[in-house]
Amino acid sequence: MPRVLTVAFAAIALGGMTAWTGEPGMVDPSTREMGQLLAELAAKVDPRKMPFQVDDLRAAMLAEDLTSPHPTSERLQLRFSYASALLSAGRTSDSLTAIEALKEDIVRSAPERWGRDRPVVELLKATAYLRLAEELNCHLANNRDSCLLPIRGEGVHQKREGATRAIEVLKGILDQDSDNLQARWLLNVAHMTLGSYPEGVSPRDLIPPATFASEYPLPAFENVAKQVGVDVYGLAGGAVLDDFDNDGRLDLMVSHSGFEDQTRLFRNQGDGRFEDRTERAGLAGETGGLNMTQADYDNDGNVDVLVLRGGWMGPAVRFPLSLLRNKGNGTFTDVTKAAGLLTHLAPTQTATWLDYDGDGWLDLFVGNETRVGSFEEPSPCELFHNNRDGTFSNVASASGVDVVGYVKGVVSGDYNNDGRPDVYVSIMGSDNLLLRNDGPASDPRGWRFTNVAKEAGVTGPISSFGTFFFDFDNDGRLDLFVAGWSGFDVKTMAADVAADYLRLPTSAERGRLFRNKGDGTFEDVTRAAGLYRVVPAMGLNFGDLDNDGWLDVYLGTGNPDFGTLIPNRMFRNAEGRAFQDVTTAGNFGHLQKGHAIAFGDVDNDGDQDIFEEMGGAFLADKAYSALYLNPSENNRWLRLELEGVRSNRSAIGTRIKVELKTGNGTRYLYRTVGSGGSFGCSPLRAEIGLKGAEGIAAVEVLWPATGQVQRLTGLLSDRSYRVREDASAAVEVARPGFKIKVRSSPRRASN
Repeated sequence: MPRVLTVAFAAIALGGMTAWTGEPGMVDPSTREMGQLLAELAAKVDPRKMPFQVDDLRAAMLAEDLTSPHPTSERLQLRFSYASALLSAGRTSDSLTAIEALKEDIVRSAPERWGRDRPVVELLKATAYLRLAEELNCHLANNRDSCLLPIRGEGVHQKREGATRAIEVLKGILDQDSDNLQARWLLNVAHMTLGSYPEGVSPRDLIPPATFASEYPLPAFENVAKQVGVDVYGLAGGAVLDDFDNDGRLDLMVSHSGFEDQTRLFRNQGDGRFEDRTERAGLAGETGGLNMTQADYDNDGNVDVLVLRGGWMGPAVRFPLSLLRNKGNGTFTDVTKAAGLLTHLAPTQTATWLDYDGDGWLDLFVGNETRVGSFEEPSPCELFHNNRDGTFSNVASASGVDVVGYVKGVVSGDYNNDGRPDVYVSIMGSDNLLLRNDGPASDPRGWRFTNVAKEAGVTGPISSFGTFFFDFDNDGRLDLFVAGWSGFDVKTMAADVAADYLRLPTSAERGRLFRNKGDGTFEDVTRAAGLYRVVPAMGLNFGDLDNDGWLDVYLGTGNPDFGTLIPNRMFRNAEGRAFQDVTTAGNFGHLQKGHAIAFGDVDNDGDQDIFEEMGGAFLADKAYSALYLNPSENNRWLRLELEGVRSNRSAIGTRIKVELKTGNGTRYLYRTVGSGGSFGCSPLRAEIGLKGAEGIAAVEVLWPATGQVQRLTGLLSDRSYRVREDASAAVEVARPGFKIKVRSSPRRASN
């Protein structure tokens, strides 16, 4: 039974665009062709083989199946699946009716099963009521406090029926089984939504407020997404925060994974607002996309974007990725086919740009998914060599990187400081890989990579997700973070998170922080650094919350199950020694599923703000994105916009060393140019905090293609500079500043 879809923005796709320059624009034929291909592929999807996105059709099929006679056990399972599918499809009231019918059927036809099945059925019922509460409050009346743990202020629900009914059901579950952590967690969340937490929760069931206390008094960030016009409502997807029109202000491109979900572009107007420029940019028909990543692949000075599709969707769903070339006049064109990237349709959500052969042109590594233990056609990872003429050639097999696995994250970085970028591959369900770049002389077949993960000590965690290289201790060596995803039983994730908060035993997976020892190996410092916590992260990235020069980490949590109402988590880097949970102090504990995360100075005031794309995988699990405005003041900063000449023009992989003068002597900060994590993209310009510095002694730039070091002196703090690879000095550039107004007294969470 194929799904019949309409093509979003179909009328727009016929033309009539206007470029940012004011010139009339059109959707390019290649972009229109890609839109048609995406629509055709979506129409062929078989709902029985598709885990997400087609929940409405799955519900209709299950309803039809229930009209036929089935053995009792099979019928009851069908009823449960039908109720779940209705919930996933957004038919919440119908789901509640189906759950009651299921309960009646069990009690009537198999009463001996009710004691065993009751917790599962009742949890589904409670989840449906909580979903109803979200729909009537967080979605229809979304505001700055919506879904922020601990919920208070404007986030308290005005329409109370859903949460009230959920509490009744959850209390019933806990009366039968007081150790049910899933029910206990959801009960506390439900009371928060009604403003009755903690007083309204019985001592037996209470998760104490101290459980959520922050470990450092970070100032509260305010979610201003709605105020500035980027409160995008949709499913899980990607985000790129960068300057697409070279006007000095960060713009935003977002995607969502739904088959009909339009990729959207928002231009930063510089007056505290963003304008939706999707139509004018010629993006109509570019639908779907679980993630994106940016780079200037053709060295023309404009930031291009790669859209990744098909992640999680299984072997029956194979969509192409899209390479969107920025034409520099405010419009984009899909050059996937012309660039030679439309060679293999494979499910993916992750890729990394790198100049692996040092020729000054960015190559592309794409991590594809092949499910562990499946018999599907394998989808090896791909390494596309940039041919320097706008096209790419897949050299994965010849280079030894045609990896087959359930790849959930890939990142590149020169971990051994030999001048060649290496690749780390996170594979859910098996050992992760560290592909060392051995160069062209190691093998007669040409450029080769070798997996050295075991020798380097970075194969774990087994249940892994996104990943990134970053120098968390400022020693000049790239360290590695790999997120854990809490195992494969998505129904237990909220319980595992609750257990971890309450310091109860749990076998759930944790992420790993690996410190680079400088000898080709890494040391697992997760426990010592305070990151040995259950945080099932999907989106993840790093940046500097307080301009102190130490890189902090934000983890966007979630999984497809509607019952996974758990907070996204922020960890402040305490001078490279440990990470402190500042989730509630900073107002970052959003309960919706967190995906693409980007750190960037949106308002050009010198500190980094954070954008987070929200939403789940099921058809109805949509949410509003968040933009957290940084309230920091008086912390010094430096911004560097690097331009490669012999190296790739967007300077990806370039190493920066900042030498600071402080009251305690010389201090060094290290950065590598890139978009950050493997799920969500920060801007390619370097935004560096200088807190505590009396001045900048020098900045050294190590260009990747030549290995030459460019030393710059005379730079001042609180300034932006453009650094060209062949120039003798940095050039100060004026960057337009502007204010985004916030409430006079930002909401603060108590510690």
